[in-house]
Amino acid sequence: MKFTAEQIAGILEGDVVGNPNAEVHTLAKIEEGIDGSLTFLANPKYLQYIYTTKATITIVNRTFEPEADLNTTLIKVDDAYKSFSKLLEYYNQVKLMKSGIEQPSFISEGVEYGEGLYLGSFCYIGKNVKIGNNVKIYPNSFVGDNVTIGDDSILFAGVRVYSETQIGNNCTIHSGSIIGSDGFGFAPNEEGVYSKVPQIGNVILEDNVDVGACTTIDRATLGSTIIKKGVKLDNQIQIAHNVVIGENTVIASQTGIAGSTKIGKNCIIGGQVGIVGHIIIGNNVRIQAQSGVSKNIPDGEAVQGTPALGYADFNKSYVHFRNLPKIVAEVEDIKQQIKQ
Repeated sequence: MKFTAEQIAGILEGDVVGNPNAEVHTLAKIEEGIDGSLTFLANPKYLQYIYTTKATITIVNRTFEPEADLNTTLIKVDDAYKSFSKLLEYYNQVKLMKSGIEQPSFISEGVEYGEGLYLGSFCYIGKNVKIGNNVKIYPNSFVGDNVTIGDDSILFAGVRVYSETQIGNNCTIHSGSIIGSDGFGFAPNEEGVYSKVPQIGNVILEDNVDVGACTTIDRATLGSTIIKKGVKLDNQIQIAHNVVIGENTVIASQTGIAGSTKIGKNCIIGGQVGIVGHIIIGNNVRIQAQSGVSKNIPDGEAVQGTPALGYADFNKSYVHFRNLPKIVAEVEDIKQQIKQ
């Protein structure tokens, strides 16, 4: 795809300084710009590169005035960083603007789908599936029976969606993720042999949920595992059966959440956090990376450590822990003085 400076300026409501017909077909960092690339200058630390960049077009703030000759066409905007982000979003939308049903693919009986469907090769769509408008399902994906997928949602290549799952509008599920697999439910008998407890619930993703690559969300034993609207999940996260995650909560990679735990809205959970089952985490909670959470956390708390404790308390304790050899030596010295 190629865009001219004039076209880009139109999208960004900016002004062209230089050649309005200059064309670009790729994006680049300002220090790595090449002919045919588009870049931007927002951070003053990178000012030097605008005089040497080989990028064809550079987005700058309106306040920018060059102090030497430039070899790049400028597009002046109110905020270069926000404008470049807007352009990235636009570029991504254009790149993903696919439609049609590729072959081979299989669509079962009773499937309903809206306008603008893209179904990639080697996809399987189960019975009685309902798919909204402008949904994109990339190759090698599986959608089980009785699944619903809302408008403008995207399932990237190799996604597996088990039966009865409900996916809202404008959701994105990245490659390798599995939504609706059985929860980890087993009951031992008197001999210690485990029997599987049937998992007959489902998973509900509300609107505007993002699920990273290779993340797994288990179906409920009964009822639903619920990921509420606006939740953002990173790669390689495990969410167990009957978990509920509140609106606009963000969770980083390699976090594991055990069954039936309830997490509030607007929480931020760092990477490699372990959370036990059957607890309640309040709203606006911050959990630092690699923490182990074993009890309820009230609204607004920030915790760290294993087991997790208050963030400020953890930092104070860590200072003492780091000085522990010195403290022990001092205690030993005092003991020797007492003996004397």
